[in-house]
Amino acid sequence: MPELAISAEKVAFIIEKAREFDVKEMDVDPDSGSNAADDDMVDVLEDDGSDPIGRELSGFIAALNEDEQLDLVALTWLGRGEGTIDDWNDLRARAVEVRAGYRAPRRETIRYLLGDPMLGDLLADGLAAFGIDWTEASLTADSSAPSQRYEDEITKQR
Repeated sequence: MPELAISAEKVAFIIEKAREFDVKEMDVDPDSGSNAADDDMVDVLEDDGSDPIGRELSGFIAALNEDEQLDLVALTWLGRGEGTIDDWNDLRARAVEVRAGYRAPRRETIRYLLGDPMLGDLLADGLAAFGIDWTEASLTADSSAPSQRYEDEITKQR
């Protein structure tokens, strides 16, 4: 059985946040002007581009190191059925190849992942292929602490 470079706790956190984020829909009534309470608070589910959950999720994924981000992409593909657990090394190698073609790998990986409306479900299915029940993972992943690799990149830029 292959091993993940990302912890189940981090993936569980991303699944929860992705599911909150994915429930949003396009702003269908931008000039509503009515009282939110009178509309049963449905405007809360509209995506106006300033979603704090999206920003939190983006920040969390940006703080992951490259190996963790690669695992997220490969888990997404595994959950989508683009391979089996026996194909994990191939899925991971394909993720490395795709990432190598990106101009801004961190940013484009985030855009790719958040652009999939089924991200939470796909990651959950990917973990299930590893025999991991994401609901049993602790949802205490710290989204405020960047990875050591990310800190090293910042240090190199100085």
